[in-house]
Amino acid sequence: MNTLYEDLALTIDLGTGGPKVAFVTLTGRLVWHTLRAVPTTMVGDGGFEQDARLWWDLIRDAVREGLADPLVRADAVVAIAVTGQWDSTVPVDAEGHPVGPCILWLDRRGADLVNARLGGPVAGYHPLRLAEWIRKTGGVPGEKDVIAHVLHLEERRPDIANRTRWYLEPVDYITMRFTGVATASHASMTAAWLTDNRDPTLLEYDAGLAARAGVPLEKLPPLRPTASIIGTVRDDVAADLGLPRGVEVVTGMTDLHAAALGSGAVNDFEAHLALSTSAWISAPVPFKKTDVLRQITSVPGLWPGQYLVADNHDTGGACLEWLRDKVFAAADAEPPGFSTFLEAAELAPPGSNGVVFTPWLKGSRTPVLDPFARGGFHNIGLATGRSDLVRALLEGVAYNNRWLHEAVERFAGRRLDHIRMLGGGANSLLWCQIHADVLGRTIERVAEPHFAQARGMALAAGLARGMLRPHEVRELVEVDAVLEPDPAVQATYARLYAEFPRLYRAQKSMFRRLNSAST
Repeated sequence: MNTLYEDLALTIDLGTGGPKVAFVTLTGRLVWHTLRAVPTTMVGDGGFEQDARLWWDLIRDAVREGLADPLVRADAVVAIAVTGQWDSTVPVDAEGHPVGPCILWLDRRGADLVNARLGGPVAGYHPLRLAEWIRKTGGVPGEKDVIAHVLHLEERRPDIANRTRWYLEPVDYITMRFTGVATASHASMTAAWLTDNRDPTLLEYDAGLAARAGVPLEKLPPLRPTASIIGTVRDDVAADLGLPRGVEVVTGMTDLHAAALGSGAVNDFEAHLALSTSAWISAPVPFKKTDVLRQITSVPGLWPGQYLVADNHDTGGACLEWLRDKVFAAADAEPPGFSTFLEAAELAPPGSNGVVFTPWLKGSRTPVLDPFARGGFHNIGLATGRSDLVRALLEGVAYNNRWLHEAVERFAGRRLDHIRMLGGGANSLLWCQIHADVLGRTIERVAEPHFAQARGMALAAGLARGMLRPHEVRELVEVDAVLEPDPAVQATYARLYAEFPRLYRAQKSMFRRLNSAST
């Protein structure tokens, strides 16, 4: 086992905020890491874009920096594995170079095109098409999903579409920059909803679904098995970065799959809660299933015969960033670090003196699909102060996660407890404790939660290379804090949480009236 610590994986976690680059042992020990920030451009009519070329430039510089660190030996690097944001689209040429910006998972410019092809009276979809999509894939294309992005480019941006050889997910784009070969997997192409997920070993797209969606099948990357070796890094790329020749590259994975591995929650019904820019609650399950009303499904998982619960709320940790940068930050000063900012929350009592925050700053996906929903602070009075608002925001995100967790437990058909917690938001022990108290579940915070996905991809490389087996994963992930629900605050949170879904129901008509024209 000691020899495993000499083998390193270069891992990239391409989050919406920018790439995290790390060197991690194949047993999940973080050796070196860094984060590079990337701006998001908001364009008219609901567009959100990033510069995919900038991603690669930042990753290249970070890799060189890491290899210069004395803790990292270049000749010890044996694998490269990429995870990150998904449901985003990078149009590239035959060499893998972008021919246009990345269209992010927040982008709605193709919503009307999807609705024109698939729309109808049942949950917004044509009933026959809805049934076929759910039967085969477990989900259905949404207004901000990959199909919407592709239709937008094909029908409205022929200058980009005519130069596009491949439409790639971000993780597959970075993987192609390393290998020169376009590939994808069931894991990376989950949000395309174009694979027959009744049999995840079937490595091909469903031609009928692609035709109905209007997606050019020839522009989708060939599928490879999840967590498999797809080739080696190009010699010229290895020389440019300072890597040895022959480093193996693993298929890209969504952050959902990497989080399951990085949390150690890889066995059936072992739950994890991710609190990053977005938030979700997931667990491996042994079945394919869809809850249309609550927008929860199970997608192909980490290995054959297993699925992962998939759901999402777009603004989890993003709410805290919004409050710090857009509300409290001085116009002429750098915003404080999150640890300093969160000190204010510790001054307020549990329940924030009755203030309730609803975190729907970019609409809601699960357990209620409503792109028109918006956030707000409720029950504010003259005595309400800064500390109440900051703590109420932390609690509001936790209320939304309890709403989601209840739906996930119904989906799974059982109580899900304990919950592994990861993501940048989990760096705050206070926020972890609030989740334990609001959900009424034991929270196990994984060590170095901000880099859990990087750890997960190193473990994926170990699995792909045959150096680890699935049953060994959980024991390799360290938990550095276990937080039990505090009985003293249960009544306070139960009373406030009861108002949370009522606030949505009371305001949903207003959300539609005010936001339908601008969403």
